[in-house]
Amino acid sequence: MTFSSLLAMILIGAIAGWLSGKIMEGRGFGLIGNIIVGIVGAFFAGLIFPALGFAVGGGLISSILFATVGAVILLFLIGLIRR
Repeated sequence: MTFSSLLAMILIGAIAGWLSGKIMEGRGFGLIGNIIVGIVGAFFAGLIFPALGFAVGGGLISSILFATVGAVILLFLIGLIRR
């Protein structure tokens, strides 16, 4: 993984964290917390989804979509643990 791909994943994760906070209202951690969860969700999606056979594709929108799904799943799991 190169520095530019790592930087892109962080930026996409930040956008995905913001989106996941809007989708999972009431389960978030505030703006900064959701951005951090989005970055972790982007890494999660980047590792898990290709192993499951889902291709992210080469576009920015599809990358944001997959990272958002990863962040929503992560917010859901954190919400279950936090209770």
